[in-house]
Amino acid sequence: MIAFVTGGPTLPVRRVAIVTGATRGIGRAIAVELARTHNVVATWRGRQDLAESLERETGAMAVRSDISSAADRAALLEFTRGRLGRLDLLVNNAGVGPAHRLDMLEADEDGFDRLIATNLKGPHFLTQRAARWMIRQGEGGRIVFITSISAYAASVNRGDYCISKAGLSMSAALFAARLAPADIKVFEIRPGIIRTDMIAAVEAEYEEKIASGLLPQRRMGEPSDVARSVRAIADGLLDYCSGQVLNVDGGFHQRTL
Repeated sequence: MIAFVTGGPTLPVRRVAIVTGATRGIGRAIAVELARTHNVVATWRGRQDLAESLERETGAMAVRSDISSAADRAALLEFTRGRLGRLDLLVNNAGVGPAHRLDMLEADEDGFDRLIATNLKGPHFLTQRAARWMIRQGEGGRIVFITSISAYAASVNRGDYCISKAGLSMSAALFAARLAPADIKVFEIRPGIIRTDMIAAVEAEYEEKIASGLLPQRRMGEPSDVARSVRAIADGLLDYCSGQVLNVDGGFHQRTL
């Protein structure tokens, strides 16, 4: 069931952005960055204290919403429409990692279904609803999908996660093609190894690999690196680049000999 942390009067007219999964890591950095220029609706699912601190820090409107739930997706957009009246930018950031990293031959269907529901089905159908709204507005818009280098880099101990991100990458490409005639620009951002709690258990291992040359740029990424890419999109600096994939990965995607 959707629930709202925030209360109070409707905010003054500004550009409006929805950022899903916005209370920690990459999502929080994006929400903090966008709050400088947008009224931000920030979704959360876990810790209310993080949602409340985001509201205090940025003035964002924190909305408890499970993106895997069709009812919650509908309620999120209705809340945004009722409080702010418009939508200019959707950032599909919410996602989960596997509960357990399991070999491809051992992984179960329950874990697969959980990842597909949150990482792929949820953002795909949220974008469908948001795009219909943007088309009715008649003013264009911008949509961002936060995927991962796991969209193309195979990790056999978390195949379900890779599949969910590969599917999300195709969702971004499909929406970019479908929505371009309506002047709705769609982008995919593929973060690489970013310092968040999602990788905390293997952070030391990644740091060692980076020091040994895994990345051409010899440092781990920070959430702010991704947020700055969203900033460029939000400010219209890439408006003639719809469908573009932005690799925020320290050069991981480069193929070198």
